[in-house]
Amino acid sequence: MGKKISKGVGKPLDSAEAYVDGHLSRTALISLIILTFITFVGNFTQLQLSSALPTIVEDFHISVTTGQWLTSVFQLVMGVMVPLTAYLTRRFTTRQIVITSMIVFTIGSVLAWLGPTFVIVLLGRILEAIGTGVMWPVLQITVFSIYPLSRRGFAMGTVGMAMSVAPAIGPVIGGWQTDANGWRSIFMTLTVIGVVSVLLAFFGLHNFGATDRNTKADFFSVSLSIFGFGGLMFGFTNIEAHAFTHPLVWLPILIGIAGIIWFVMRQIHMAAAYRAWERADNAAEGTESAPVPAVPAVPESETGATAGTTAEHTATGGGTATPAQKAAGVSNRGTTTPAKSSESEQAPRTSPAPRPALLDLGVLRNTSFTVGTICAALSFFAFSSIMVIIPLYIQNDRGYSATMSGLIMLPGAIGQCIAQFCGGRLLDRFGARPVALVGSATLLIGTIMMSMIGTDTWIWWVSISQFTRQIGMGLVLMPVTTWSLNCLARQEVSAGSAVTNTVRQIAGAIGAPVMVITMETLTRVFHEGGLNATLANIDGVKWTLRISACFVLAQLLLVMFGVHGQGAGSAREAAQYAINRMRLHGGAGD
Repeated sequence: MGKKISKGVGKPLDSAEAYVDGHLSRTALISLIILTFITFVGNFTQLQLSSALPTIVEDFHISVTTGQWLTSVFQLVMGVMVPLTAYLTRRFTTRQIVITSMIVFTIGSVLAWLGPTFVIVLLGRILEAIGTGVMWPVLQITVFSIYPLSRRGFAMGTVGMAMSVAPAIGPVIGGWQTDANGWRSIFMTLTVIGVVSVLLAFFGLHNFGATDRNTKADFFSVSLSIFGFGGLMFGFTNIEAHAFTHPLVWLPILIGIAGIIWFVMRQIHMAAAYRAWERADNAAEGTESAPVPAVPAVPESETGATAGTTAEHTATGGGTATPAQKAAGVSNRGTTTPAKSSESEQAPRTSPAPRPALLDLGVLRNTSFTVGTICAALSFFAFSSIMVIIPLYIQNDRGYSATMSGLIMLPGAIGQCIAQFCGGRLLDRFGARPVALVGSATLLIGTIMMSMIGTDTWIWWVSISQFTRQIGMGLVLMPVTTWSLNCLARQEVSAGSAVTNTVRQIAGAIGAPVMVITMETLTRVFHEGGLNATLANIDGVKWTLRISACFVLAQLLLVMFGVHGQGAGSAREAAQYAINRMRLHGGAGD
């Protein structure tokens, strides 16, 4: 019976089967719900231990710096895992990736639940991060493989709602579980959730997209990514506990920078070698053709039948085969050619296919994609720092508990959830530019509001400011990311998702410690200038928030001058649409 079920759900669904008559099929909907739930679990787990850290530090008799690795290790491992996404999605099926990932996650949760020492608990957290590290990119790729271009904004906004709520409610629920049943109850719950996720994936998840069993990973590049991205994030994380001159700071950063430079140069060289082989192979076969043009997202009101035809053409394999397909013998029409054929049917290949790059940085040649990636990085840099600094203000300077801190930040998560849903629908109607402009301006206003805090500020002013900021995040992050990925050719979406998620993860991991160091430096300057410790710390927080606002301003200018072209829409069109709607309703009222 298990084999029959596995065989039934293991059949890959193409876009025509998954999206029928403007709606998801029941099979595709169930699979997408399962993927969204599992990705939610990963994001939820990332910050769930922040409220439980004092208890864990006391139980294991370790320093706070050591204990913080239970949370920071998530970003570290996820940053290392993201570059593997493009290879994993080419080599393995959706079910293989998800089921294996959740088994690893469950094993890690068991180790952390029952581990007698801190090292075992830390190992469990590492396995949890490995298990969830690729889930968000896999969800993104699945959404892009199912939905037509005109509906991707709505789809990404919908699944993004769950992702925005998870990090905010994690600390609140984690603190409540710790107070009620101890910190180990958190991992017991995650173990149960892991088992449920494995069963859901086994019985209900279908495969999406084709795979190539001949695809191989460049594991030397994997090692470089581990030393590069891992070293860089490890060093910047340690800035919170050590001076920059400490070997635990500058040495990992130096190794990380060297590893990243080597990694980037190797990816560029391997991608160039593969393209040269592909051109030579096409010339030998006499089938060289122009590459598939990037198909940007356009507003739903402008697409009509044209967008649907274009999306259908791309989804059914029109145009040039991907590098992995050509290496496996897939023709330009998406049909597999025989491995052996007569010389009259097929010219001999020039040479064996070289190994494709682990992370195809060639997608950065697309200016629109690069602009979207930089916008996302700036958002994560500014946002992650606020999520660290404001709880310090609430707890250390105002004397509130960790649970209260989580509750104050919770409305922001709800706001971002709503904004991402609405942002996706607005993207489909107006394009990315007007939505992202409004979102960036809102994020800037919220950050400026937050920088007005003081010793006697109404504590819910912080909540209102954070609510405003996360409304802005919801309106800028998902639309810009969706637009930038839409600007890539279909066969580049997997690589593009891996690149943008890697950059965002690094920006988020670096943003918090950099801004914390900035805050501590400013606090020390103000304290030496005559202010007491509390006032100096509050002023340090305020000026750090103003620096964060400068990053948001840079993002606003980048959206204003960089997000343009087909599919971006325009603020003038959005305003004209709003005016016409007002006139229509006004005429109806008369």
